[in-house]
Amino acid sequence: ETLTNELIEAARATIAEIDALGGSIAAIESGWMQGRIGDSAYLAQQAIERKEAIVVGVNAFVDADTRAATPALQRIDERVEREQMERLQRFRSLRDGGAVAGRLASVRNAAAGSENLMPHFLEAVDAGATLGEICNVLREVFGTYHARESLA
Repeated sequence: ETLTNELIEAARATIAEIDALGGSIAAIESGWMQGRIGDSAYLAQQAIERKEAIVVGVNAFVDADTRAATPALQRIDERVEREQMERLQRFRSLRDGGAVAGRLASVRNAAAGSENLMPHFLEAVDAGATLGEICNVLREVFGTYHARESLA
């Protein structure tokens, strides 16, 4: 019961902190919420590395015959890259550029407002917009996320 009470008090303190920031939306917009998530992840990883938190197969009860899995770096064959770029250029040359531009403008307008973006994404893709083009529009509207520095 003591642990439950401590958890409740910690939750109430966090809620009070969010309220003091102006509510959930303000806490998210200010970066506070993402910062707390990052801080928590950092502290959890530190606890695992110090073996204060046990994760079977990671920092305890690790099979001695199993080497640490190190993923191989993916290397893109230059020929494959060149062929893909040619396919993309061919795809773009065969689509209706005006229709694509119109659908991307629709995505931009919806993103700048409060509409559900999914129908606009689907229309843009149906017109031949690429994922990169759609993402570029979203970056124009929302910018690029940069995580804040944390000293957890």
